[in-house]
Amino acid sequence: MGFDSIGGGELVGVTAFERHVRPHAIRDHLWDTENAPERVALKFEGWTIDLPFAAAMDAEVHVLVFPWPRQGHINPMLQFATALVDAGVQVTFLHTEHNLRRLAQASPPHLRLLSIPDGLPDDHPRGFLDFMEAMCTTGSTAYHALLLSLVSASDAPVTCVVADGTMPFAIEIPQELGIPALSFVTHSACSYLALLSMPKLVELGETPFTADDLVSSVPGMEGFLRRRDLPRGLYCTDQGDGDPLVLKFAEVIGRTSKACALIFNTAASMERPVLAHLASGTSDVFAVGPLHARSSSAASASLWREDDGCMAWLDGHEDRSVVYVSMGSLAVITHEQFTEFLSGLAATGYAFLWVLRPGMVQLASSALLREAVGAAEGGKGRVVEWAPQRDVLRHRAVGCFLTHAGWNSTLECAVEGMPMVCWPFFVDQQTNSRFVGAVWKTGLDMKDVCERGVVERTVREVMASDEIKAAAQAMAQQLKHDVAEAGSSSSELERLVRFIRELSIRPPSAELMETRAQAAVTTPGPGQYKGHVKDVTVILEALASQDLWIWHSFFGIAGSHSDIN
Repeated sequence: MGFDSIGGGELVGVTAFERHVRPHAIRDHLWDTENAPERVALKFEGWTIDLPFAAAMDAEVHVLVFPWPRQGHINPMLQFATALVDAGVQVTFLHTEHNLRRLAQASPPHLRLLSIPDGLPDDHPRGFLDFMEAMCTTGSTAYHALLLSLVSASDAPVTCVVADGTMPFAIEIPQELGIPALSFVTHSACSYLALLSMPKLVELGETPFTADDLVSSVPGMEGFLRRRDLPRGLYCTDQGDGDPLVLKFAEVIGRTSKACALIFNTAASMERPVLAHLASGTSDVFAVGPLHARSSSAASASLWREDDGCMAWLDGHEDRSVVYVSMGSLAVITHEQFTEFLSGLAATGYAFLWVLRPGMVQLASSALLREAVGAAEGGKGRVVEWAPQRDVLRHRAVGCFLTHAGWNSTLECAVEGMPMVCWPFFVDQQTNSRFVGAVWKTGLDMKDVCERGVVERTVREVMASDEIKAAAQAMAQQLKHDVAEAGSSSSELERLVRFIRELSIRPPSAELMETRAQAAVTTPGPGQYKGHVKDVTVILEALASQDLWIWHSFFGIAGSHSDIN
């Protein structure tokens, strides 16, 4: 029994073929997709099947997508997973159990959701360092066990992992098991390069500090990046060093940069020089963003319930007359800062829509904050706990966005041509806001200052500036071209899908074969045949032609190879 040929033919007997032979029977031989034929024809027991080569391969491509369990990381990776599904790739999306219980929306179609514990009680605040420790212990153990079961599954085993670059273990564990792992970077390429440069910056004394001294050790940014624009934690010391959060991020970035590829939710038109530098130091870099712009109904998974009522409120305002204010999903401000923002916004005379999450303002309840906003001069403010941000930004009434300059918000502004006022909070936001003000010129950078007079002047300037509006609109037009068919980001996504297919159809590594064999031996099924040695039996399945050319081989438990015997 065996294959007669691989060559041209007509499509017949698909069901009979698929019932007997899995697609990986051709995978181990035809893994060089550079030189692969456009179509593959297989003959088996009198049947002939003719398939496009890529279609034959896709049946064996199964990607596990694993985001860092934060709102700002889940959404872009969910959009990425959806793009893979649209390209015909099977995808499993991994949440924590805590987040899966909190999700406000149903999952996108054709996307399987799984979860693992993060080791913390539901009421834990999940600060970065505590959360990272829990994920690296309880989370990584559960992830390892789940991954073993997924790669050893008899039906559609996982062949590739795309994990958040914030979690080194999520990339290192599959690599140890012989599974290809790619790193998905949820922040900008410019902030990623700044973090990657942090060890050298510390060595040279060019550490984050609230000063305008130019930094000379981040490639390509020597002429405009200041010490105050470097990634930093919540507190910036007089010396600017020793910040545990930034040092931890730098360590994480250094480890995950060793993945077999880096995926950025950015466009070459936004960060071409930085991407070129990163590509010179790693195997492959893919710029596939902005992912949410690929569809007007892009997938999202909100951990807070969105207040849709604010859209009707916006409908009642004139074009470009409202300031939208949101500091993202993590920022926490003092009551004094809240008061300065509120006074500055009220003094502008513009109406404003302000997202104030529960707990965002220290020692203040949501009811008191609403009361304060309602009593502000003119009574033009409206407060919501969470908003449908993409819908808000594309609404005709909104004229600018006062933002923390997180990367998702920055991209959403860029796609909608929305001018920005940036008040960055921590880490990558510091670098993003500098690019907004000094490189792209689509807004103004207000970092390190929270005074009502500065807030008023900066918002007024952005709302009135024709130059900023023109730059924002030009960027929006370019990004729409980038994500359109044949645009740079769409082409990069197609190249990435081909790359993942190539990784998935290559012959299994020795590590992966050993992983599958160990998983098979460890847990025998009920009534499993044990042979004369009275122990779990592992057999070798092989498919060869008459000249003993081996087309396919697989180790596994006796009785598990129903596709051939």
